Amino acid sequence: MRRLLGFLRVGCLAILVLPAVGQSTATPHRQAPSLATLDQFIPAQMQKWKVPGLAIAVVQHQQVIYSHGFGLRDIRRNLPVTTNTLFAIGSITKSFTSVSIGILNDEGKLDWDKPVRQYIPEFQMYDPVASERMTPHDLISHRTGFASHDLVWYSSDFSREDLVHRLRFLQGNRDFRSGYNYNNMLVMTAGYLVGKISGPGWEDFVKQYIYRPLQMTSSNFSVLDSQKTADFAHPYRKDEHTETVNEMPFYDIHNVGPAGSINSNVEEMARYAIFQLGDGKAGDQQIVSKSNLELTHTAQVPMGGQSEFKELGPRNYGMGWVVTSYRGHRMIWHNGGIDGFYALLSMLPDEDLAVVILTNLQDQPVPEVVAYNIYDHMLELDAIDWSGRFQQLESKQKAAEEEAKKTGVTNRKSGTHPSHDLNDYTGRYENDGYGALTIQSAGDHFALTLNKISAPLQHYHYDVFEVPENTSWALEKTKLRFIANMDGDIDSIGIPLEAGAPEIIFTRTEQKLPHAALLPLAGEYALGATTVSVAIREEEVQLTVPGQPAYTLVRQKDLKFAIKGLSGFSVEFRKEASGQVNELVFFQPDGTFIAKRKPAQ
Repeated sequence: MRRLLGFLRVGCLAILVLPAVGQSTATPHRQAPSLATLDQFIPAQMQKWKVPGLAIAVVQHQQVIYSHGFGLRDIRRNLPVTTNTLFAIGSITKSFTSVSIGILNDEGKLDWDKPVRQYIPEFQMYDPVASERMTPHDLISHRTGFASHDLVWYSSDFSREDLVHRLRFLQGNRDFRSGYNYNNMLVMTAGYLVGKISGPGWEDFVKQYIYRPLQMTSSNFSVLDSQKTADFAHPYRKDEHTETVNEMPFYDIHNVGPAGSINSNVEEMARYAIFQLGDGKAGDQQIVSKSNLELTHTAQVPMGGQSEFKELGPRNYGMGWVVTSYRGHRMIWHNGGIDGFYALLSMLPDEDLAVVILTNLQDQPVPEVVAYNIYDHMLELDAIDWSGRFQQLESKQKAAEEEAKKTGVTNRKSGTHPSHDLNDYTGRYENDGYGALTIQSAGDHFALTLNKISAPLQHYHYDVFEVPENTSWALEKTKLRFIANMDGDIDSIGIPLEAGAPEIIFTRTEQKLPHAALLPLAGEYALGATTVSVAIREEEVQLTVPGQPAYTLVRQKDLKFAIKGLSGFSVEFRKEASGQVNELVFFQPDGTFIAKRKPAQ
């Protein structure tokens, strides 16, 4: 599975031919003499990495010193990128949410370090300690240790309120506050909190307190809104094997908006960068206090791992920002990769310098290559061939993958078969956190649908099936383990969707029979000297055993039912030749027992 809205980039469809991008558009631009070489450098990098379109702005000392649009925002219609072209900025959105919390703190409406439950009483995590102690500070800084669970929100119709409710069903993979774990769901919750406290909602708050004073009149919160404008970029992704650039659909991620749904252009993002480099002001208007703005730029948790390059210092996460260094200079940055777009906002605060780069291709390092080139220029350092370095890394990774394929090292057991007929695996399964998972037959194989994500399945070994490579970027190579109950029936699916966290278990849902089909089951059955009774309550079947509470029967298939609340216990109604139900068979851990229907009185 791929990470969504994080530091990895994903997504793609519909193959198109990529035109040359060596010639920049006629977009008017301003530039400092020291950055004049960017007019040739950027198109060369775009061509090398097959980036269709790119917009850039460089700011220093509260001024835009360079801005330009390159390449195409729409390949099919040959439409150029301008400095007003709208792109998705992905996770750079998170800093808008952290500023929003800072504003509410300035107004005395929210405390960074008071429990979220003081503001949202219904807030609940799987971990009871986290439920009681989690703060807005925790939500926005990725320091909770909570697993990402991105497939809960991605391609689902769950509202923000639904997603917040589902947090209680999602297990973490670390103890609370034990370390860094990137998490869109919790940043979304921070935005939900902003909306609950302010009243109108997160979008209206950002519009009033950030967009309006910064004159960000074109910026919006949905790709659906971008497509209603005259100047917006289309999303693309490069095929990992053929290297062809493919257009992909727009995906609206409104439900997780505070973590990544903003769309903007470099003209407006340049104003946002100037604001971030300043004292929290837009002109003479104080948007957020200097102390709270600086707090968002302050390291909260080490991200771990070692950079491949000595020029990049250890990474820490602040609040909506990564805090690190570039060649000894303090650097604050965040990227955003989501559904065919990749953006970067990078700042050297001590040099009062920032670079904004927006592109419409994922899985490519051009924004970093260009930003580091600019830093080398402005800091008068020896230039580093960052593009060559990233190409070398990519080549090593591909070589390692090819070597693994050649050696054939795998944990797959050959010569195995599924334990059941394929039809026995089909059906609807549910998880309280993730929602519904449907398995459908498709000829001699079958496919899964999780919310709105569909993918084929192929047999891996035994009762394990796999999503094949290059069929669903969100789920490719994900394995599903079908689990049988004590009766040998497939009744659940385990999927390792989160590294280090327990498998996500989807349980088969009851396929209820209509009321008329249940009525023939009702009556009394003699089990030795004991009489058990079956009654129909609307569409529910209830079993009563003398001296015990009434049990609800949950249909498994045909006329076989599990006894709700009793693991390993089930019953089956059997018919005689005439078609009438005449027996009720009990399957229990200690044996099988047959009850005969008693004649109606």
